Amino acid sequence: MAIIITDECINCGACEPECPNNAIYEGGVEWKLKEGTSLTGNYTLEDGKSVSVDSPQYPIEEDYYFIVPDKCTECVGFHEEPQCAAVCPVDCCVPDPDREETEEVLSNRQKTLHS
Repeated sequence: MAIIITDECINCGACEPECPNNAIYEGGVEWKLKEGTSLTGNYTLEDGKSVSVDSPQYPIEEDYYFIVPDKCTECVGFHEEPQCAAVCPVDCCVPDPDREETEEVLSNRQKTLHS
């Protein structure tokens, strides 16, 4: 499963620099798929929408930090555990119960993002 940040986030920012995929953004900030990845051209998001990796995307959350699920690999391929959860002082980086993903899916995403 991808990791989500709950509304208990205190906006400390500890998680953002720990993400090897640059999948974590401050609330209200637009994001791009190319940031922190080796992606080029177009990319098909999980919802089937194809977007340019250079195109700014709308923030997923306005009030607190958020994780872009299309970029989250739960640190598979980098670390033994999700680093955002490891450094969060209020334990608000948690598995998303609505997005269960296998180790294989996460590993394939990591390879795609960093090929």
